[in-house]
Amino acid sequence: MSRSPGRKQENHKISRELFVLTYGALVAQLCKDYEKDEDVNACLDKMGYSIGIRLIDDFLARSAVKKCRSYSETADVIAQVAFKMYLGVTPSVSCSNTTGNEFSLILDKNPLVDFVEELPAERASLCYCNLLCGVIRGALEMVHLAAEVSFLQDRLKGDAVTEIGITFLRKPEDRKHRR
Repeated sequence: MSRSPGRKQENHKISRELFVLTYGALVAQLCKDYEKDEDVNACLDKMGYSIGIRLIDDFLARSAVKKCRSYSETADVIAQVAFKMYLGVTPSVSCSNTTGNEFSLILDKNPLVDFVEELPAERASLCYCNLLCGVIRGALEMVHLAAEVSFLQDRLKGDAVTEIGITFLRKPEDRKHRR
């Protein structure tokens, strides 16, 4: 059987839409289960972390990226390869400080909020896409890079863009082998 050339793209779009709708249902259920937004945010971060520690193996196998030599190179790989591979978007990267360990990923379009217009007023402190922070933190930890990851700006909260902040906490230790 022959397949039409546009078929794979169509399946990818359907899968993405299904994922986005399922994610929305997950967040809605967590909002019903937890009274406080902080608890929902923590749960989303924890879920994302679990995904990230498993997703890194798939990422390394499929992307064939080499070992990053700097934090800026790591941030670029996250933006240009990982986000593109899994979410179909490429955020821009900016360094936030002079020491070179703080970066921002700026998303002009966040695919996780395709079907969300705004957060309800009673959920103003909800970080709807906090799963992404957990995924990034978990994946980085698996390659021995401790980091704090959080949303700095969010379009769902009225900001102009969606911005994820990544702060690398320490440099990887150079291990010397004894013979």
